Amino acid sequence: MTPRTDDIRLGADIGGTFTDIALDLHGTMYSTKVLTNYAAPEQAILDGIAVVTRDAGISPAEIGIIIHGTTLATNALIERRGARTALITTEGFRDVIEMRTENRFEQYDLNLQLPTPLIPREDRFTVNGRIGAEGQELQPLDEAALEDIAGRIAAGGFGAVAIGFIHSYANPAHECRAREILARKLSIPISISSEVSPQMREFERFNTVCANAYVRPQMADYLARLQIRLKDMGAECPVFMIHSGGGLISVETASEFPVRLVESGPAGGAIFAADIARRFGLEKVVSYDMGGTTAKICLIEDFAPRTARTFEVARTYRFSKGSGMPISIPVIEMIEIGAGGGSIAWVDALGRIQTGPESAGSEPGPACYGRGGTRPAITDADLLLGKLDPDNFAGGAIRLDTSASEQAILREVGERLSLDAMSTAFGVCEVVDENMANAARVHAVESGKNISDNMMIAFGGAAPLHAARLCEKLGIDQCLVPQGAGVGSAIGFLKAPFGYEALASKITRLSQFKPAEINALLGDLKASAESFVQAGASGQIVCEITAFMRYAGQGWEIPVPLPDEPFGDDAVTMLKDLFQANYQRFFGRAIDGLGGLEIEIVTWSVKATDVRPAAIRHELTTAKRTRAPSTTRPVFDPVSGEARIYGIVERATLCAGDSVRGPAVIVERETSTVITTSFDAVIQSDGAILLTRKGSRA
Repeated sequence: MTPRTDDIRLGADIGGTFTDIALDLHGTMYSTKVLTNYAAPEQAILDGIAVVTRDAGISPAEIGIIIHGTTLATNALIERRGARTALITTEGFRDVIEMRTENRFEQYDLNLQLPTPLIPREDRFTVNGRIGAEGQELQPLDEAALEDIAGRIAAGGFGAVAIGFIHSYANPAHECRAREILARKLSIPISISSEVSPQMREFERFNTVCANAYVRPQMADYLARLQIRLKDMGAECPVFMIHSGGGLISVETASEFPVRLVESGPAGGAIFAADIARRFGLEKVVSYDMGGTTAKICLIEDFAPRTARTFEVARTYRFSKGSGMPISIPVIEMIEIGAGGGSIAWVDALGRIQTGPESAGSEPGPACYGRGGTRPAITDADLLLGKLDPDNFAGGAIRLDTSASEQAILREVGERLSLDAMSTAFGVCEVVDENMANAARVHAVESGKNISDNMMIAFGGAAPLHAARLCEKLGIDQCLVPQGAGVGSAIGFLKAPFGYEALASKITRLSQFKPAEINALLGDLKASAESFVQAGASGQIVCEITAFMRYAGQGWEIPVPLPDEPFGDDAVTMLKDLFQANYQRFFGRAIDGLGGLEIEIVTWSVKATDVRPAAIRHELTTAKRTRAPSTTRPVFDPVSGEARIYGIVERATLCAGDSVRGPAVIVERETSTVITTSFDAVIQSDGAILLTRKGSRA
């Protein structure tokens, strides 16, 4: 048996429908998709590892590192399947997570209902003690009351505790002391907000620590179980998790701060697309990741995805900011909607076709899977339209039942609208494609961008089926479908750096800026961030420093990148100039001189990452020869509005420079790329498929 080496790397992505596995064996990629096992999620990973190691001719013991991402934390929050959690907070702040910000996200809805808080009122406890906004103690902590609360929690059958005190981001002493007192009587995990999210704005911070505590027992149990079962099968290599900000952290850190995993799977997809963009020198890219449950769209500029410090889980009103559960952690910024291959199609009260957000998942799955599903999903519509081969889905591992799809689509949608099966399936796909196009437009407009200026990179099991049609709707002329697109997020895990972002809120006006004090603060943040990175990386580490600044009196701040060097005597002038330049870039003009507004820093961020080797550059390849399809089949063409004969080409038979003229379908094990009549395709030097609109200048 060959001993394990670090250049044999495996990525594992648990999604709502499929678990994707990608094995990189000295530069050769082996991959597979396995239906997700809800009862024992780790089983799908073990099954997938068995497949790819067999295909690669190695044993699990030879794997050097496993990088894992999962939607389990997200699903637990959305479906409210976490532990019974107690919240301990400052006297007078018991109802912060219920009052929220008092923002009406749907202004004219007289029956508006705010999302139910994660922790009910009877499970929230208050204690006297107060830290001021400057970090000073205004009132000592009532330790006797905490002793009493600990006894009530111990007798109440709770599974976790969250502690969130007012202004603890400025001074965590009270939270740390409260944890010490509770830990003497309790044997359940305790999360404190000053460690989970040391940022101002108590609603977001309290909600984040509650979410962390809520999913912590479940995630810790799952990760421990996964490590044990991996060792049982011989894979004794280190396991790292990808977090929402796109970096890698240890399993131990992930077990303590599982809220950082909430967007881990989609983050891998964004990293995958950014790596492709860097490889081809594409400065403006929109990544389109459509799996079995959701579709994710992310803007990537200068080879890096956009990032944010907060995002929302489980929005009750689609696209409505403020209607979800805010999580205040570093995250790759994207828009995510319930539009995947398993999304259910239905008819609303107005007789309109709707899709999602409910998904058939893997259990029971779409009707065509033959696993007990009776309601139509997007995959059923794709099958009826001819986009999928019923005998060659997932490399033939799953035989699709066309008859079951037709019956489900007609029963649930077609008969209600007096449509035949083909028209109904086309309507379902048009609705889901338009929903994704609208989401992409909204995401671009909110970022001040024109979506049609970007090249699309499409991946995920379902995205290549819909990418060409989405490009038609968005006015995008070119789309890349990379090698391994069907398991793109899992491959993205293998490209992710070891990275961690440490944050601290400390409101500082430039008129009161003290370089030595801030240098000490940033030194602590760098040490914290680098310690997480050093747990898995041995090479050079670089740090990115960001100050989140605003004019005094404004409600929100903008990010201002700073050089990684100590502040000197000229710090105030430098910070002012950088802030005004970035403010002008965001809003068109700075407002310096209008009333002499003060400038203040609200939060500091230090992001540490290990240095990765530069990507090998490729030039976009033009067509050198046209490949005739080996077979054909009828596929419904959205441009002409009728079924047409599409050429069918195996991706494995194509070489760099080969051109496939639309209409056609390029098939492979994990997905199929549909080339509509508007597009032609050319195979690139790295095996990617480049779709180009006919007649465009691209």
